[in-house]
Amino acid sequence: MSKKASGMSTFVEKRFPVSIGFGASGGPVRRTRIFTFANGREVRSSSWAASRRRYDAGTGIRSLKDLQQVLAFFEKTQGPLKGFRFRDPFDHSTAGASGIISATDVVIASGDGSTSSFQLVKRYGTHPDESVRTIRKPVGASVKLAINNSQKTVGTDYTLNAETGEVQFLSAPPAAGTVISAGFEFDTPVRFESDQLEASLTHFEAGQLPSIPLIEISST
Repeated sequence: MSKKASGMSTFVEKRFPVSIGFGASGGPVRRTRIFTFANGREVRSSSWAASRRRYDAGTGIRSLKDLQQVLAFFEKTQGPLKGFRFRDPFDHSTAGASGIISATDVVIASGDGSTSSFQLVKRYGTHPDESVRTIRKPVGASVKLAINNSQKTVGTDYTLNAETGEVQFLSAPPAAGTVISAGFEFDTPVRFESDQLEASLTHFEAGQLPSIPLIEISST
C-alpha cells in the first residue's frame, strides 16, 4: 500500500531552512498560450488561473553543513512525497516598503451579515486588473485582523487556522458592507520536485552548487 493510500499526512508543517531559502532563486510562473498569425498579430490566452511558483534552493547552499541540512530535510519529507513550508525570499508578507505589518494591509472580504469564516488572501495590482492569491500557510503569530479599520483580537474576536489560512469570527458575523482586512507574513507550500537529490562532494568543493528544485503545491 502506498504512503498516501495508508492515510498518512502528505504535508509537514515545518519550514525549509530559512537561511538556505534566503539565497534561493525563483518566483512565480505563468503558462500562456501564444498564437502568432502570418501578419505578426498575436492571440494570447492563459492556461492557468493563477501563478505557480518554482524555486531552486541550490543557489542558497553556502557550505557542506547547508547541504547536509537539505539532505536531512529531504529524508524527513520522503522526497517529493510530502509538502512543506517555504519562506519565499522575495514575497512573504503583506507589508509594503515599510516592512511593518498592519491589520489594514489587504482587504480579504466584505461582510454580508451571515458569513463568519473567511480565507486570507494577498492582492497584486489594482482593480480591475488585480490578481488575488489564496494564502493557506500564514505565520500564525504575525496575523493581524480588522473590521472597518478596527483591529480585532485573536482568541477573543476570532480564531485562525494557521494550516489553512482561514479565520473564523466567534460572535456575530461581520455586518453587511463591512470591510474585513488583514496583515500577515506567510509561507508558500512546496515540495521537492524530484525523487533524487544528486550531490557530489568533489563538485561542491570546486564551487559547483547542486540543483535543488522546489515547486508550489496545493496544501490540501
